[in-house]
Amino acid sequence: MIERLEATLEKYNQLEQELTKPEVLSDVKKTREYSKEMASLEDIVNCYKRYKRVLEDIENTKEMTKDPELGEMAKEELKALEDEKIQLDGELEILLIPKDPNDDKNVVVEIRGAAGGDEANIFAGDLFRMYTRYAEKQGFSYQVYNSVDGTAGGFSQIEFIIKGKNAYSLLKYESGSHRVQRVPVTEANGRLQTSTATVLVMPEADDDIDIQINPNDLRIDIYRSSGCGGQGVNTTDSAVRITHLPTNTVVTCQNERSQIQNKEQAMKVLKTRLYELELQKQLEEAGAARRSKIGTGDRAEKIRTYNYPQNRVTDHRIGFTTNNLDRIMDGALDDVVNALVQEDQKRKLQGEEE
Repeated sequence: MIERLEATLEKYNQLEQELTKPEVLSDVKKTREYSKEMASLEDIVNCYKRYKRVLEDIENTKEMTKDPELGEMAKEELKALEDEKIQLDGELEILLIPKDPNDDKNVVVEIRGAAGGDEANIFAGDLFRMYTRYAEKQGFSYQVYNSVDGTAGGFSQIEFIIKGKNAYSLLKYESGSHRVQRVPVTEANGRLQTSTATVLVMPEADDDIDIQINPNDLRIDIYRSSGCGGQGVNTTDSAVRITHLPTNTVVTCQNERSQIQNKEQAMKVLKTRLYELELQKQLEEAGAARRSKIGTGDRAEKIRTYNYPQNRVTDHRIGFTTNNLDRIMDGALDDVVNALVQEDQKRKLQGEEE
């Protein structure tokens, strides 16, 4: 582990030196590339520097334990330092786990009402509120680019982007089928009903990702916008639907004010969809990596149940249960997200040891 840490520190220092050179600073692309790589190493480097200081303090304190006057106090300090070393050992072990290259990206989220008719659409609306409230609590922003309202409320389909540092690292475990158990407002006889909505979370494809799209492979349809989007949204034919013919991937954007803006947004999302297809292909080829994941990320996979009568949320993949459904639906997702992150780290550590 120490060899890897020293190599990381050396790389960080090299990048720091490179960023002082005029020829690098005059090259915007290179400056951004080096700065991004430095930022990805920063947590490891800072933790390792603390670790080295603690090791040095331990050696100095061991000498002090031999002093007749300061010995007892030094022993107490030595115990605290050794406890800190153990804690830093654990932190460094986790930091050295190979990082998902998409973790720092924004996310594209799609939520659809599934089994359960109107109640499924209402639940899809509840999930949309849950994720956007969570995003706000994290200091993230979000933007809806397409939505289809449910007839009794909620959405039969809603697609949006959440933007913020490390958004994908926190929300990547949310893909799958979410199940709700409650008495629907649409149920006249007060009977408990089970409905589902599906969630798909994808890392937004940025400019660094090379996804080639042949214009001849696209069919672009223009039509009149509907649903939310602000005053004037229904007055022009501004909504855009793009179909990528080789993969039959369809992207719709109607919430921007102009046709040009909708087309630009739709192309960004299409790039993200094609990038996700490529990621899934790579995962399937690396079977072991998929087995070690928390779930498959497939929409059909039931990942979580929201039981309203018992105010309970259960994540079936890791056996996590909490009786704070009301708070979770208001965006307090931290306990669930942290449990998933910790379990993912544990599985990756086990995989490395094997």
